Amino acid sequence: MFDEGERPSSLGEFERYVQRLAGRTLLVRRLGAELVTGSGGTRAGELSPLVPADYIVSPGDEVLVALWGSVDAELRLIVDRGGRVHIPRVGSIQVSGLRHDELPEVVNRRVGQVFRNFQSSVTLGQLRGIRVFVTGFVLRPGAYTINSLSTVVAALLRAGGPSSAGSYRNIEVRRGSEVLSRFDLYDLLLRGDRSSDRVLQAGDVVHVGPVGVQVGFIGSVNRPAILELKPGETVTDALHMVGGFSAVADRTRLAIERLQERNSGRVSQLNLPTDEKAPLSHGDLLRAFSAVTAALPSLRQNKRVKVEGEVARPAEYVLPEGSSVRDAIRAAGGYTTAAYVFAAELTRESVQRTQQENYDRALRDLETDLARASGSQRVSTADDASAQTAKATATDRLVERLRALRPTGRIVFQMQPDAADLPDLALEDGDRILVPARPTTVGVFGSVFNAASYLHMSGRTIGDYLRLAGGPTKGADEGSIFVVRANGNVISSRQNRGLFGRSDNVADLSSEPGDTVFVPEEMDKTTFLQAAKDWTQIIFNFGLGAAGIKSATR
Repeated sequence: MFDEGERPSSLGEFERYVQRLAGRTLLVRRLGAELVTGSGGTRAGELSPLVPADYIVSPGDEVLVALWGSVDAELRLIVDRGGRVHIPRVGSIQVSGLRHDELPEVVNRRVGQVFRNFQSSVTLGQLRGIRVFVTGFVLRPGAYTINSLSTVVAALLRAGGPSSAGSYRNIEVRRGSEVLSRFDLYDLLLRGDRSSDRVLQAGDVVHVGPVGVQVGFIGSVNRPAILELKPGETVTDALHMVGGFSAVADRTRLAIERLQERNSGRVSQLNLPTDEKAPLSHGDLLRAFSAVTAALPSLRQNKRVKVEGEVARPAEYVLPEGSSVRDAIRAAGGYTTAAYVFAAELTRESVQRTQQENYDRALRDLETDLARASGSQRVSTADDASAQTAKATATDRLVERLRALRPTGRIVFQMQPDAADLPDLALEDGDRILVPARPTTVGVFGSVFNAASYLHMSGRTIGDYLRLAGGPTKGADEGSIFVVRANGNVISSRQNRGLFGRSDNVADLSSEPGDTVFVPEEMDKTTFLQAAKDWTQIIFNFGLGAAGIKSATR
């Protein structure tokens, strides 16, 4: 999470405190730390800045002279301590004290005294180096050689910038015993103002004072940061420094944690704009709230609902608070003549989340039971070991298939197959209602001789469709046959099993369009299958449907 130069050990105590409150997902640093982090390896003397017209040429500067025409020459000349440069066959030229824009004219005039019919180019090359001192609360205080156009910022960067205890807003430039200027790095960071970033001279001292009042600002703002405040700056100034509220922020209030009130509540609320001029103290932490993370009361919200399938106007609708499923159907123009209301699906986001949590918990319990059953078996021969390995592989494959399934969030309606309307259930935001067309088939799957979907005919029973599929195979568990109705209900022979193991025969049940009949494999043949016997119940308990069980059994 931390880049080079941003190691936790380099952070100040207050920075670590704010970082802990902000969480590990967001890096909160001092405002301006990005400017100086990792810049210590840049040598200011290696830069090639644009030389301004009013730059004064001094000893140590490099003058580049190019001549062509009656004379050809390319010269790199260093201004000597006397302030002169020497051109062969021309002689010495006094250039020290000249402005940069005056230099070409002086050189051309002197060369013109010796040669005629020539052209020239005169400019400055490498500028002289000057020695300055950076002191105070910086990472690497000391003496640095920088070029003669370097400013306060360049010297700070060479020294690694202010340390965790150094100020970004109280930086002095001293020449001898005199304080020439004070530089506030926030002017550059927040407004792009470099007017006080003056050019240094040899022997100048850049002194960084101790850090001032520090406050943290986190939450729904554009640039969470640790701020350094000057006396008199308020909540409004701090909010400006972090770029204002984010697009989803609650702009009416802020939370403030004051260290000086740590024994008496510590956290309080500032109401805006009433408290926007409130003063801030050392160690305060401001937190902006998000206006979208907290869920509103369901009854007070408009409902965004999607209605699909066999309705007159399938679309997404926004319905007023208190609306029901029937209101959504009316908004969509009512049912078409092909609608099969009994098979209508209502999927809900909140139900899906709850189902997913419970489904994951059930899978963990199943995985634990399978592992316990596998670990308790004795292995005495090579064949037993091979069988044990095969069972473990099958167990892993089953768990992976179950893990790939996802609950749908479907709410199962308790209705009769000939129902003409859905229950008057209250809607939630994000609900999806799907009214399918009336199906024409009944599916038979599992341990049968010919798994397929068969045309539904009125009056046929489940047993009739089992016979169409060739009946259960030899390895089928006929006592565990179950039927999934189109509305999501599951009917099984085991539901009404009595004290002596007697149960109703699902085969005698009247069929309905859209039924799915599943004949499971006998699960008492191996230890592995005994342990996995309830997995089908797990799937249907979480609304995964017939497609899910077919996927898991492939």
